[in-house]
Amino acid sequence: MTTYGSFPGTRPRRLRTTPAMRRMVAEARLHPADLILPAFVREGITSPVPIEAMPGVVQHTRDTLRKAAVEAVEAGVAGIMLFGVPEDEKKDGAGTAGTDPDGILQLAIRDVRDEVGDDLVIMSDLCLDEYTDHGHCGILDSEGRVDNDATLERYAEMAQVQADAGVHVVGPSGMMDGQIGVIRDALDQTGHEDVTVLAYTAKYSSAFYGPFREAVGSSLKGDRKTYQQDPANTRESLRELALDLQEGADMVMVKPAGPYLDILAKFADAVDVPVAAYQISGEYAMIEAAAEKGWIDREKAILESLTGIRRAGADVILTYWATEVARSLR
Repeated sequence: MTTYGSFPGTRPRRLRTTPAMRRMVAEARLHPADLILPAFVREGITSPVPIEAMPGVVQHTRDTLRKAAVEAVEAGVAGIMLFGVPEDEKKDGAGTAGTDPDGILQLAIRDVRDEVGDDLVIMSDLCLDEYTDHGHCGILDSEGRVDNDATLERYAEMAQVQADAGVHVVGPSGMMDGQIGVIRDALDQTGHEDVTVLAYTAKYSSAFYGPFREAVGSSLKGDRKTYQQDPANTRESLRELALDLQEGADMVMVKPAGPYLDILAKFADAVDVPVAAYQISGEYAMIEAAAEKGWIDREKAILESLTGIRRAGADVILTYWATEVARSLR
C-alpha cells in the first residue's frame, strides 16, 4: 500500500474527540432566550384539560396560565404565544368573540401581563379561526369562500383589542393578502406604535396541524388550501416575504418548522429582521408518540430537532417544549 506521509493530513474527527471539544466548536447553540412557549387558554373550565394528541400539553384555565407564564419566566424563556379557546356557543360567522374586549384571549393577555409584566414577551394569535363557527380564518362570502378584504377589517379590530389588553407582539396567522399593512396601520392609528408585528409569512397548508385543531377546539369544515401556502412552492414564500417586509413586518415566521427548513434557511439569508420558526403540534406529537413507544430517545430527539431549526437560521423558535428545554439548558 502506498503511503503519503501522515495521510490523511486533514482529520475532521480531531474536533469531535470529547464532549468539551464538540461543545467548543458547535456552530449552532440553543439558549432559553431563543424559545417561545405556545399556550392555550380555554373559557369556562375550572381545571386544565389535557390535549390527547399532544401529551403533556393542556388547555389552561386563566389561573393555570398565570402559573405557566411564571414558570416560563423562571426558566428563562423569551416569550409566550397565547391562543384563546372560547365556549362553543360564542362562536359565530364573524368570530365576534375574537374582538370582544372581554373575550377569553383578551382576558388572558391581561392576566399574563398582570402576572409577569415585561419579564416575558407576551404574544397573541391574531386570527379568527378559533372564534368562527365554520373554523376558517376569515369571513365567508355568500358562496362560502373566505372574503379576504372583509376579513382584513376584522383583523384590524382584533389588533386593536389585543393591543389595548397589553400584548407586546401580535401574530397574524390567517394568510390574508395585505394583512400586515392593515394591522400595522390599525395599531399606529390607535396609539399602539410600539406593538410588534410577527408575520406568519410562510404558513403552509400542512398535514401536521392535526393535533392543534383539538387544542383550539376547531370547528373547521373543509380545508384552508385557498389561503395557506402550497407545500410544493418555494418562490411563493419569497414573494410573501417581500410583501410582508414592505408592509411593515418587524419579524417573519416559517410554519411548520421541521418540514420547511429549506424555506427557513432562505429567509434567514434574505432578511435583516428576526426570523422565527414554529415547531407545530404534529412535529411535537410525532416525537412524543415515538418516545412513548420506546423507539427514540425523547430528550435527545427534542434537542436535535430544535438544534436543526436553529442551525437552519431561526432566531427564535416556538415550541411546546420551551419551558422544559429552557430548564435543561440553564
